[in-house]
Amino acid sequence: MIKILLSGCGGRMGRAVQSFCKQSDEFVVAAGVDPAMPKAEFPVFASFDLVDVEADVIIDFSFHTGIPDLLRFAIDRKMPAVIATTGFTSEESEAIGAASQKIPLFRSANMSIGVNLLCKLCKEAAALLPDFDIEIIEKHHNQKVDSPSGTALMIADQMRSVLPQEMKYTFGRQGIVGKRDPKEIGIHAVRGGTIVGEHEVMFAGFQETLTITHTSLSREVLASGAVCAARFLLDQKDPGLYGMDDMLS
Repeated sequence: MIKILLSGCGGRMGRAVQSFCKQSDEFVVAAGVDPAMPKAEFPVFASFDLVDVEADVIIDFSFHTGIPDLLRFAIDRKMPAVIATTGFTSEESEAIGAASQKIPLFRSANMSIGVNLLCKLCKEAAALLPDFDIEIIEKHHNQKVDSPSGTALMIADQMRSVLPQEMKYTFGRQGIVGKRDPKEIGIHAVRGGTIVGEHEVMFAGFQETLTITHTSLSREVLASGAVCAARFLLDQKDPGLYGMDDMLS
């Protein structure tokens, strides 16, 4: 059995990973880390400093501010980690990059295979439709604390990599903002109810519009992707920062 140390075990995604592992003959949650100390069928620790349970890999669905403690623990234990948390600052992202030179890390803003295929399709469309206006609309539940979603930014970054360098992001619009700048990608966030996750990318051209959409119907798809990433990461012998493209290929 592959033993998982689940960071953020009390959150929605943490519970989804637990549910997935209960149905698996290959994975088990050996322990959890969560400052809220939720009740669970395994030991739960308030911080990584207190963890005294053996595990094979970390899966992180917590909050971005916890990444320094996670990285210190992972490096000290030489334990690979799947980082599925979003909303990192530039300093936190740099810390992840530095840690990946010492241990294998897997990072993706979205663990869904379908979302990552959407990224590929949008990148190709952006390259083929350079004169089209691009707008991203992401929708999530009313408890999500970061905006826009890490997935929306991941999609935008993929498209901008094949577009002119002066392309910029515009986060929502209000008031008299003037005509749309052709060198911008609009990103808009919707929050409400229990929406798991919807991402729509619109390419608007002259008298035609192309829309590419992905909808997550449950968190199980994200939990499944994270666990698959953990399995993939355990097969990597060298330190590095791996992603969904590496796993899918």
